This record gives sequence, C-alpha cells and structure tokens, in this order.
Amino acid sequence: MPSVSLRTIREEHASLAAILHSLRLMMDQGPGDEPAVFFDVMRAMLFYIDEFPERQHHPKESQLLFPKVAERSPEAADAIAQLERDHEGGEAAVRELQHLLLAWELMGDARREAFTKALDSYIHFYLEHMRVEESVVIPAAQQVLQPADWAAMDVAFASNTNPLAAGKPRDAAYDRLFTRIVMRAPSPIGLG
Repeated sequence: MPSVSLRTIREEHASLAAILHSLRLMMDQGPGDEPAVFFDVMRAMLFYIDEFPERQHHPKESQLLFPKVAERSPEAADAIAQLERDHEGGEAAVRELQHLLLAWELMGDARREAFTKALDSYIHFYLEHMRVEESVVIPAAQQVLQPADWAAMDVAFASNTNPLAAGKPRDAAYDRLFTRIVMRAPSPIGLG
C-alpha cells in the first residue's frame, strides 16, 4: 500500500498542475470585458500557490523527504540539490508574479507582456520541477526509505490542508479561497 506521504505529494502535484493549467487558460482568455474578475481570479490562484505549496508542501519535502533520499541514494542527490535550489527561489518567484500581475492591473497593458513571459516561464519551471520529483526522487524514495522513515513523513504530510484534494481535512480559509476561484473564474476553469 502506498504511503500517505506519496499519495499526498502526488495529489498536491495534481492540484498544483491544475492551478498552473488554469492560470494558462486564464491568460489565453485574457481580461476580456471583465478585467476586475480576471485579475481577482489570477490573484487568488497565485495566492494559492504562495500560500499552500510554498508554505506546506515544499517545507515537508525539504525537511523530511529530500535529506533522507539524498543520503541513501547518491544517484538522486544531484536532482535533489537542484530541487532544493528551486524550493529556495520558489517563494520569491511567485511573489514576483504577484507583483507583475498587480503592475499590469494598475499600470495597464504596457505591463502585460512582462507578466505573460514570467508566467510562461514559471509554469514551465514548476511543471519540470514536479516531473523531476516524480520521476527521480519518488522512485528513489521507494527503493531506499524504510518503514520508520515513511511513518514519520506520513504523520507530517497527513496534516496538509490542500483544498483541492478530496478526503483531506478542510480549512475554512482555504475553502473560501477555492470557492472564490471556482465561482468567479469563467468556464471551463470555473463556474463564473
């Protein structure tokens, strides 16, 4: 039976990939006739990335999963070192996106291209980051970690409150954020 940790990591990657895909779809649709709704939804999605993966998901990977796998799997050590560098810059990258979005909203279309380029780069970076975790680190973890290692990680990852994962503990604040995204985003992203 797969560990709670691995199931949680994969669910959280799927949730994040869905948000990244939704950001791209929103950009493709653009602000249209409802720029206030567009910018509100974009801000909410970027806030989700800043709030959830950066503050719950990455710290647990960096503190619990990566060190043990790197220690016991020299083949995965280089990939883990790169993933750690990604984590170290992740919060700054999403904050820069939030700033660029605000600049576009407040300063006008002259700032759109900078946001679009940064968002495209960020999406590519993040999808590649998750691909390496799932194709290098997780298989190595499955080979080298012991039941006691998994038990400790399972306790930590089980406490995550991802609003996009079914069957997880619910947090009213995240529920409000998720509802805001779904109810305001236009179809096919949301119900708005």
